[in-house]
Amino acid sequence: MGEEAKYLETARADRSVWLMKCPPVVSRAWQAAASSSDAAGAGANPNPVVAKVVLSLDPLRSEEPSIQFKMEMAQTNTGNTPKSYSLNMFKDFVPMCVFSEANQGKLSCEGKVEHKFDMKPHSDNLVNYGKLCRERTQKSMVKTRKVQVLDNDHGMSMRPMPGMVGLIPSGSKEKKKQTPTKPSDAKRIRRDRRELENIIFKLFERQPNWALKALVQETDQPEQFLKEILNDLCFYNKRGPNQGTHELKPEYKKSTGDNDAS
Repeated sequence: MGEEAKYLETARADRSVWLMKCPPVVSRAWQAAASSSDAAGAGANPNPVVAKVVLSLDPLRSEEPSIQFKMEMAQTNTGNTPKSYSLNMFKDFVPMCVFSEANQGKLSCEGKVEHKFDMKPHSDNLVNYGKLCRERTQKSMVKTRKVQVLDNDHGMSMRPMPGMVGLIPSGSKEKKKQTPTKPSDAKRIRRDRRELENIIFKLFERQPNWALKALVQETDQPEQFLKEILNDLCFYNKRGPNQGTHELKPEYKKSTGDNDAS
Protein backbone atom coordinates (compact mmCIF):
# COMPACT_ATOMS: atom_id res chain seq x y z
CA MET A 1 0.00 0.00 0.00
CA GLY A 2 3.03 2.27 0.22
CA GLU A 3 4.21 4.55 3.01
CA GLU A 4 0.93 6.51 3.14
CA ALA A 5 -2.15 4.59 4.23
CA LYS A 6 -4.87 4.28 1.59
CA TYR A 7 -8.51 4.27 2.58
CA LEU A 8 -11.43 2.67 0.76
CA GLU A 9 -14.37 4.96 -0.03
CA THR A 10 -17.58 3.05 0.84
CA ALA A 11 -20.24 5.72 0.39
CA ARG A 12 -21.70 3.84 -2.63
CA ALA A 13 -21.02 0.32 -1.35
CA ASP A 14 -24.76 -0.50 -0.98
CA ARG A 15 -25.66 0.61 -4.50
CA SER A 16 -26.93 -2.18 -6.77
CA VAL A 17 -25.02 -2.60 -10.02
CA TRP A 18 -25.30 -4.93 -13.02
CA LEU A 19 -22.44 -7.03 -14.33
CA MET A 20 -22.60 -7.68 -18.07
CA LYS A 21 -20.31 -9.89 -20.14
CA CYS A 22 -20.08 -8.40 -23.62
CA PRO A 23 -18.39 -9.69 -26.80
CA PRO A 24 -15.19 -8.01 -28.07
CA VAL A 25 -16.99 -6.19 -30.93
CA VAL A 26 -19.23 -4.40 -28.44
CA SER A 27 -16.34 -3.57 -26.13
CA ARG A 28 -14.32 -2.11 -29.03
CA ALA A 29 -17.30 0.00 -30.14
CA TRP A 30 -17.70 1.44 -26.65
CA GLN A 31 -13.98 2.17 -26.35
CA ALA A 32 -14.05 3.93 -29.72
CA ALA A 33 -16.96 6.11 -28.55
CA ALA A 34 -15.07 7.06 -25.38
CA SER A 35 -11.91 7.85 -27.37
CA SER A 36 -13.80 10.07 -29.83
CA SER A 37 -15.38 11.93 -26.89
CA ASP A 38 -11.94 12.58 -25.38
CA ALA A 39 -10.61 13.80 -28.72
CA ALA A 40 -13.53 16.22 -29.15
CA GLY A 41 -12.22 18.46 -26.36
CA ALA A 42 -13.52 20.00 -23.19
CA GLY A 43 -16.98 20.75 -24.57
CA ALA A 44 -17.80 17.09 -25.23
CA ASN A 45 -19.67 14.80 -22.84
CA PRO A 46 -17.10 12.87 -20.75
CA ASN A 47 -19.58 9.99 -20.33
CA PRO A 48 -21.17 9.48 -23.77
CA VAL A 49 -24.24 7.28 -24.14
CA VAL A 50 -23.10 4.05 -25.78
CA ALA A 51 -26.28 1.93 -25.45
CA LYS A 52 -29.70 1.72 -23.88
CA VAL A 53 -31.44 -1.21 -22.20
CA VAL A 54 -35.11 -1.91 -22.94
CA LEU A 55 -37.10 -3.90 -20.40
CA SER A 56 -40.17 -5.80 -21.65
CA LEU A 57 -42.86 -6.98 -19.24
CA ASP A 58 -46.33 -8.46 -19.84
CA PRO A 59 -48.54 -7.54 -16.80
CA LEU A 60 -51.56 -9.48 -18.10
CA ARG A 61 -49.98 -12.90 -17.67
CA SER A 62 -51.55 -14.82 -14.81
CA GLU A 63 -48.40 -16.69 -13.86
CA GLU A 64 -45.20 -15.02 -12.74
CA PRO A 65 -44.37 -12.40 -15.36
CA SER A 66 -41.21 -13.00 -17.38
CA ILE A 67 -38.95 -10.01 -17.82
CA GLN A 68 -37.00 -9.69 -21.04
CA PHE A 69 -34.00 -7.40 -21.51
CA LYS A 70 -32.81 -6.01 -24.80
CA MET A 71 -29.82 -3.74 -25.36
CA GLU A 72 -29.61 -1.39 -28.35
CA MET A 73 -26.30 0.16 -29.40
CA ALA A 74 -26.23 3.95 -29.70
CA GLN A 75 -23.63 3.96 -32.51
CA THR A 76 -25.00 3.61 -36.02
CA ASN A 77 -21.75 3.44 -38.03
CA THR A 78 -20.48 0.10 -36.75
CA GLY A 79 -20.65 -1.81 -40.04
CA ASN A 80 -22.03 -5.33 -39.71
CA THR A 81 -21.80 -5.28 -35.92
CA PRO A 82 -25.25 -6.18 -34.56
CA LYS A 83 -27.17 -3.19 -33.18
CA SER A 84 -29.45 -5.13 -30.80
CA TYR A 85 -28.62 -7.82 -28.25
CA SER A 86 -30.65 -10.08 -26.01
CA LEU A 87 -29.60 -10.09 -22.36
CA ASN A 88 -29.92 -13.26 -20.32
CA MET A 89 -30.15 -12.45 -16.60
CA PHE A 90 -28.72 -14.65 -13.85
CA LYS A 91 -29.22 -14.31 -10.12
CA ASP A 92 -27.39 -17.44 -8.98
CA PHE A 93 -23.72 -16.39 -8.86
CA VAL A 94 -20.95 -15.72 -6.37
CA PRO A 95 -21.48 -12.41 -4.51
CA MET A 96 -19.27 -9.72 -6.01
CA CYS A 97 -18.52 -6.03 -5.58
CA VAL A 98 -17.22 -3.43 -8.03
CA PHE A 99 -14.17 -1.35 -7.16
CA SER A 100 -12.55 1.62 -8.88
CA GLU A 101 -9.27 3.51 -8.59
CA ALA A 102 -8.93 7.18 -9.50
CA ASN A 103 -5.89 8.74 -11.13
CA GLN A 104 -4.83 10.05 -7.74
CA GLY A 105 -4.88 6.52 -6.34
CA LYS A 106 -8.17 6.85 -4.46
CA LEU A 107 -9.97 3.50 -4.07
CA SER A 108 -13.76 3.31 -4.02
CA CYS A 109 -16.40 0.61 -3.77
CA GLU A 110 -18.93 1.40 -6.49
CA GLY A 111 -21.56 -1.11 -5.35
CA LYS A 112 -22.46 -4.78 -5.18
CA VAL A 113 -23.51 -6.89 -8.14
CA GLU A 114 -27.22 -7.62 -8.07
CA HIS A 115 -27.74 -9.09 -11.55
CA LYS A 116 -25.40 -10.73 -14.01
CA PHE A 117 -26.05 -10.71 -17.76
CA ASP A 118 -24.79 -12.60 -20.77
CA MET A 119 -25.26 -11.15 -24.28
CA LYS A 120 -26.10 -12.66 -27.63
CA PRO A 121 -27.19 -11.02 -30.91
CA HIS A 122 -30.91 -10.36 -31.07
CA SER A 123 -33.01 -12.21 -33.62
CA ASP A 124 -33.53 -8.91 -35.48
CA ASN A 125 -29.81 -8.76 -36.30
CA LEU A 126 -29.03 -12.33 -37.29
CA VAL A 127 -28.35 -11.26 -40.89
CA ASN A 128 -25.76 -8.71 -39.84
CA TYR A 129 -24.26 -11.18 -37.37
CA GLY A 130 -23.86 -13.74 -40.16
CA LYS A 131 -22.03 -11.17 -42.29
CA LEU A 132 -19.76 -10.35 -39.36
CA CYS A 133 -18.88 -14.02 -38.91
CA ARG A 134 -18.04 -14.36 -42.61
CA GLU A 135 -15.81 -11.29 -42.44
CA ARG A 136 -13.90 -12.74 -39.50
CA THR A 137 -13.51 -16.06 -41.31
CA GLN A 138 -12.16 -14.37 -44.43
CA LYS A 139 -9.69 -12.30 -42.39
CA SER A 140 -8.40 -15.41 -40.65
CA MET A 141 -7.75 -17.07 -44.02
CA VAL A 142 -5.56 -14.21 -45.27
CA LYS A 143 -1.93 -15.33 -45.25
CA THR A 144 0.28 -12.85 -43.44
CA ARG A 145 3.50 -14.61 -44.49
CA LYS A 146 4.67 -14.32 -48.05
CA VAL A 147 7.24 -16.28 -50.04
CA GLN A 148 9.83 -14.01 -51.65
CA VAL A 149 12.03 -15.20 -54.50
CA LEU A 150 15.64 -14.03 -54.23
CA ASP A 151 17.15 -12.47 -57.33
CA ASN A 152 20.60 -13.64 -56.31
CA ASP A 153 20.47 -17.43 -56.51
CA HIS A 154 24.20 -17.96 -55.88
CA GLY A 155 23.69 -18.11 -52.14
CA MET A 156 25.87 -15.10 -51.39
CA SER A 157 23.21 -13.60 -49.13
CA MET A 158 23.05 -16.82 -47.11
CA ARG A 159 26.75 -16.79 -46.24
CA PRO A 160 27.59 -15.61 -42.70
CA MET A 161 29.26 -12.24 -42.44
CA PRO A 162 32.59 -11.89 -40.60
CA GLY A 163 30.83 -10.53 -37.53
CA MET A 164 28.45 -13.52 -37.43
CA VAL A 165 31.12 -16.16 -36.96
CA GLY A 166 30.44 -16.31 -33.25
CA LEU A 167 26.77 -17.15 -33.92
CA ILE A 168 27.66 -20.39 -35.67
CA PRO A 169 28.09 -23.37 -33.35
CA SER A 170 31.75 -24.25 -33.07
CA GLY A 171 30.97 -27.93 -33.32
CA SER A 172 29.75 -27.51 -36.92
CA LYS A 173 33.21 -26.52 -38.15
CA GLU A 174 35.29 -28.83 -36.05
CA LYS A 175 35.87 -32.18 -37.60
CA LYS A 176 35.25 -35.11 -35.37
CA LYS A 177 38.44 -36.79 -34.26
CA GLN A 178 38.65 -40.13 -35.93
CA THR A 179 39.76 -42.85 -33.57
CA PRO A 180 42.40 -45.11 -35.09
CA THR A 181 40.80 -48.33 -36.15
CA LYS A 182 42.39 -51.55 -35.17
CA PRO A 183 43.36 -53.94 -37.96
CA SER A 184 40.45 -56.24 -38.53
CA ASP A 185 40.83 -59.95 -37.96
CA ALA A 186 38.95 -60.48 -41.20
CA LYS A 187 42.14 -59.55 -43.10
CA ARG A 188 44.09 -62.34 -41.42
CA ILE A 189 43.84 -65.74 -43.08
CA ARG A 190 43.73 -68.80 -40.87
CA ARG A 191 46.60 -71.23 -41.22
CA ASP A 192 46.32 -74.96 -40.96
CA ARG A 193 45.99 -75.94 -37.32
CA ARG A 194 49.00 -78.31 -37.34
CA GLU A 195 51.12 -75.68 -39.09
CA LEU A 196 50.11 -72.98 -36.56
CA GLU A 197 50.89 -75.31 -33.63
CA ASN A 198 54.44 -75.83 -34.97
CA ILE A 199 54.89 -72.03 -35.27
CA ILE A 200 53.72 -71.57 -31.68
CA PHE A 201 56.15 -74.26 -30.45
CA LYS A 202 59.03 -72.50 -32.19
CA LEU A 203 58.03 -69.18 -30.64
CA PHE A 204 58.02 -70.70 -27.15
CA GLU A 205 61.50 -72.08 -27.85
CA ARG A 206 62.63 -68.46 -28.21
CA GLN A 207 61.10 -67.45 -24.88
CA PRO A 208 58.96 -69.30 -22.32
CA ASN A 209 56.26 -66.63 -21.86
CA TRP A 210 54.24 -64.74 -24.46
CA ALA A 211 51.46 -62.17 -24.27
CA LEU A 212 48.47 -62.69 -26.53
CA LYS A 213 49.01 -59.42 -28.39
CA ALA A 214 52.61 -60.34 -29.19
CA LEU A 215 51.57 -63.79 -30.43
CA VAL A 216 48.95 -62.24 -32.72
CA GLN A 217 51.62 -60.01 -34.26
CA GLU A 218 54.12 -62.89 -34.61
CA THR A 219 51.69 -65.38 -36.13
CA ASP A 220 49.48 -62.89 -38.03
CA GLN A 221 46.42 -64.98 -37.14
CA PRO A 222 42.90 -64.02 -36.02
CA GLU A 223 42.85 -63.43 -32.28
CA GLN A 224 39.89 -65.70 -31.56
CA PHE A 225 41.36 -68.57 -33.57
CA LEU A 226 44.71 -68.15 -31.80
CA LYS A 227 42.98 -68.19 -28.39
CA GLU A 228 41.38 -71.55 -29.15
CA ILE A 229 44.75 -73.14 -29.86
CA LEU A 230 46.46 -71.49 -26.89
CA ASN A 231 43.75 -72.88 -24.56
CA ASP A 232 44.79 -76.37 -25.69
CA LEU A 233 48.56 -75.85 -25.61
CA CYS A 234 49.15 -73.31 -22.83
CA PHE A 235 47.99 -72.09 -19.46
CA TYR A 236 47.46 -68.44 -18.59
CA ASN A 237 49.42 -66.81 -15.78
CA LYS A 238 46.95 -64.81 -13.70
CA ARG A 239 49.47 -63.80 -11.03
CA GLY A 240 53.16 -63.83 -10.28
CA PRO A 241 56.06 -62.27 -12.16
CA ASN A 242 54.73 -63.55 -15.53
CA GLN A 243 51.19 -62.27 -14.98
CA GLY A 244 49.19 -61.74 -18.18
CA THR A 245 51.24 -64.15 -20.33
CA HIS A 246 50.79 -67.62 -21.79
CA GLU A 247 53.15 -70.50 -21.01
CA LEU A 248 53.31 -73.96 -22.54
CA LYS A 249 51.84 -76.80 -20.53
CA PRO A 250 54.42 -79.19 -19.03
CA GLU A 251 53.59 -82.03 -21.39
CA TYR A 252 54.25 -79.84 -24.44
CA LYS A 253 57.46 -78.50 -22.94
CA LYS A 254 58.71 -82.07 -22.66
CA SER A 255 57.75 -82.92 -26.24
CA THR A 256 59.50 -79.84 -27.57
CA GLY A 257 62.55 -80.72 -25.52
CA ASP A 258 62.57 -84.25 -26.97
CA ASN A 259 62.39 -82.89 -30.46
CA ASP A 260 65.39 -80.69 -29.78
CA ALA A 261 67.34 -83.62 -28.40
CA SER A 262 66.58 -85.77 -31.45
